[in-house]
Formats: sequence, structure tokens, C-alpha cells
Amino acid sequence: MAGEITETGELYSPYVGLVYMFNLIVGTGALTMPKAFATAGWLVSLVLLVFLGFMSFVTTTFVMEAMAAANAQLRWKRMENHQEEEDDDSSTASDSDVLVQDSYERAEKRPILSVQRRGPSNLFEITDRVEMGQMASMFFNKVGVNLFYFCIIIYLYGDLAIYAAAVPFSLMQVTCAAGNDSCGVEADTRYNDTDLCWGPLRRVDAYRIYLAVFTLLLGPFTFFDVQKTKYLQILTSLMRWIAFAIMIVLALVRIGYGHAEGHPPLADFSGVRNLFGVCVYSFMCQHSLPSLITPISSKRHLTRLVFLDYVLILAFYGLLSFTAIFCFRGDSLMDMYTLNFARCDVVGLATVRFFLGLFPVFTISTNFPIIAVTLRNNWKTLFHREGGMYPWVVDRVVFPTITLVPPVLVAFCTHDLESLVGITGAYAGTGIQYIIPAFLVYLCRKDTQLAFGYGTVNKHRSPFRHAFWVGFVLLWAFSCFFFVTANIVLSETKV
Repeated sequence: MAGEITETGELYSPYVGLVYMFNLIVGTGALTMPKAFATAGWLVSLVLLVFLGFMSFVTTTFVMEAMAAANAQLRWKRMENHQEEEDDDSSTASDSDVLVQDSYERAEKRPILSVQRRGPSNLFEITDRVEMGQMASMFFNKVGVNLFYFCIIIYLYGDLAIYAAAVPFSLMQVTCAAGNDSCGVEADTRYNDTDLCWGPLRRVDAYRIYLAVFTLLLGPFTFFDVQKTKYLQILTSLMRWIAFAIMIVLALVRIGYGHAEGHPPLADFSGVRNLFGVCVYSFMCQHSLPSLITPISSKRHLTRLVFLDYVLILAFYGLLSFTAIFCFRGDSLMDMYTLNFARCDVVGLATVRFFLGLFPVFTISTNFPIIAVTLRNNWKTLFHREGGMYPWVVDRVVFPTITLVPPVLVAFCTHDLESLVGITGAYAGTGIQYIIPAFLVYLCRKDTQLAFGYGTVNKHRSPFRHAFWVGFVLLWAFSCFFFVTANIVLSETKV
């Protein structure tokens, strides 16, 4: 749940943390990036990708600074409570021998405590896993906390809608193509939803059947508590990297043999709206940083480690997208990039074609229940009152139902994955990636100065410590809101 202080978990080395962070960021959004690149033009896409990667890095360092400040406050309170307990114990003792012994023990303990008080940098060690919801409750007022949960909930709804659409869409594409043509989708083939899939059944009917099956199979998990096991995480990560490696190698081979079809434009600003949302979505990690950063055993060079991760992710996104837009024509790139490899002229081996075509089905299906349970728990936290308990019907029926139904309805109405990812990233994603971290770091700095004095230095403070960067991030976020909204309105007006 977003509002809990949770167990730190098993510690791991900084380089294992680097791999975990890479796996967290590179997910479903990467599969929609090639089409967004082709639509916006390669130069505009490259510039925006690098800039948004930089902005995401800035706000990631903001969240890490807020995590350290939250740890300091919790540690300070524990120290004060411990000191008060010692004072209470000493005041109740009446026996002179006990008093002498107690005085001796306190004398032994005091130097350690006073050293900790004189060296406040030790307070800022990130040892407790303080989730973003808990940080919001520590640094925001009541309105701010509610807005935080509202933003998280909208983002998770978008996530679930993307997942609910991606799995049936992939199944429809693979099975309908296999039913009509044993070699899959050919280069010039463009299907409409009203085209036939099997017999009298249209493609849109097949999509909705798959959506119904997907909901019936995975929806019930929303009513229970589930978590992703370590081995399931390893399996899905392995499948993901095999799929990405195959796609990059196949695209490079086609380009190398002179079979490239793509001639992407330099710039096409009509595609920037979706590209922006896709890039923001593809760099999303801020909401999961506490569970990712806290178990790292040595945090001495944490900022450098995160910077290295972002450089590697930028290089990977660039390689995946550039090989895609030069290998395939822009109008033939699918919303889900894996489906471009369902063609016989691209992949001769049927096993590889089906593995890539169905890859999103396996990986997304394992994530859907986890995201759904997270969303349900955030709903509970938003309406929770101190000391109160929910009736069984509300807890076990109402919250799971309001979690599951809206994203399934959205997926029923549309399977336009590029737009779903774009809108989710442009609105809720902007709030989580830019606005919340900026306000968190601004308020935590004020609280730290009040609690520990103006000379106190947070050892995990962001390199972007000047107030200018907070203002710049907020200005950029609100500019993005305005740009995306204006673009949508103008597009609808033209239609």
C-alpha cells in the first residue's frame, strides 16, 4: 500500500539495485515507443527523449532526498522516545543501589546518543522503507495527501486500462492473423476492427471475447491479496530481455541486409503529444523508489548509480526505437511493437513469431493482479479514518469492484494503446513524476531546517538543490498539462 512504512527486505548490492531499477523502468511503455517515434520524427523524438530522461532523473533525486529526510525524522523521534523512556525509568527508581547502577548504565549510553545528536548526517541514512504515501502524510497537509492519492489512483487506473487492452489486442492480432494467413500479417496488410477474424466473427468481437476471458481469469485476484514472487519476477524479466534482444537483433539484421523499409521524417509536431505521454510513462519509477532504493546495502554513491542507470536506459530506448523506425515503415508500425514480428518475411521461425506476438500476454498478465491490488489498497487508504474499520461488503466487494470495472470498460471501448499510454503518462504520469516529487522535496527541506537547524546537511540531498530546479520542474509540468490539453482540444476541433 502506498501509505505504509514497510519492511526493508533482504539487502542487495548497488549493482543488483541498478539491474532492478532498469527492469522497473523498462516495461510496457518501451513497446509503444517505436510507433510514437515514427509519428513525431526521429530528431524531435531523440531531443524529447533525452530531455524527459533528464527531468525524470532530477525528480528521482528529489524523491531520494525526501526519503532521507523522512528517515531522519523517524529516527529522531525514536531517539527522543528512547531518551524519555530512560528518564521515566530513572525517576521511578527509589532504591539507592538501583539508582547507582542506573546512573552508570546511562553514563555508558549517553556518549553514543550525544554523538548521534552531534552528527546529524547519520540521521539521514535510508534504512526504513518509507513509501510515498507515508512521505505525503509527513510533509503535506490533508488536501495535499488527498491530491496525492487521487493522482496515484488515476495513474493506476490508466495502468490497468493499458494492461487490460494490451493482452486481448495481442491475442486478437496473433490468432486472427494465424486464422487468415498461416504466415501472419504481411507488410501491406492493414486490418480494421470490422474485418472478419474466424468465420462470421469480426476482429473486434474476438478482441472483446479475449477481454472477457482475461477479466474472468485475472479479475478475481482483485478480491484477494497477491504479491509477485521472486521467481516469477525473475521469469518475467528473463522473458522480457530475450524478447527485446530478439527484436533489436532482427531489426539490425534486416537493416544490414538492405531490407529496411523505414524513412522517418525529421520532425512532425502533430505526434509530439503522444510521444510526450509515452516517454513520461516509460521513465516512470518515482512511486516505487522506496522499495527499490532502501534495500541497497551501500548508498555511498547512490546518485551516480542512478545516473548510470538513466544513461543505460536512454541508450536502450534509443537503440530499440531507432532500429524500429528505420526497419519498418511508419504506417506499418503497430501500437505494440512485438506484433511487427508476426510477419513471415521478418521472422521465418513460427516459434519465435508466436513468442514475440504473445510476449505481452505472459508478462502483463502477471503484473495485472499486483497493480489491481495496489489500486484497491490505495482506495482503502484514501477513505480510511483513524480507528475505523470497513464493513465486510465495502472491504471485500465495493473496493475491488470499483478497482476492476472502470479499466475494463475503457479497454472494452478502445484498444488504442498509444493513446492510452500517452494520456496516462501526460496527465497522471506528469503528476507523479514531476509535481509530487517537487513539492515533496520543497516541503521536506523546510521541515528539515525547522527540525534540525539551518546548518544541517542531508547526505542524500539532490545535486539540483537550488530552489530554481523545483520551480523549473513545476513550470515544466504545468506547461506540459497546458500543451497536451490544448493539443487534444485542437485535434478534436479539426475532426
